[in-house]
Amino acid sequence: MSDSCKTNTEDLPIKERVKTWAYWKPLFFIALGGLGGFLYYHFIGCSSGTCAITSSPYGSIAFGGFLGYFMVSRPCAC
Repeated sequence: MSDSCKTNTEDLPIKERVKTWAYWKPLFFIALGGLGGFLYYHFIGCSSGTCAITSSPYGSIAFGGFLGYFMVSRPCAC
C-alpha cells in the first residue's frame, strides 16, 4: 500500500483506534444498510415469496448491510 493511501489511524494502538470515526464508520453504515434492507422488505418486499433477496427479512437485511459496507469501504483511489 502506498503512503498516500494510508489513513492516520493505522499506526494507533487499538484502544485509541476504537475512539476514531474511521473505526466506527463501516459498522454504522452496515447497520444503516441493514435497517434500509429491512424497511425495503417490510414496505415493498416480495409478496409471492419467489424473490431471492426480498422474500426473507434476513436476506434483505444482509443485502442492505453489504451495500452499506461497500458504499463506505471502497478501495483507495490513489
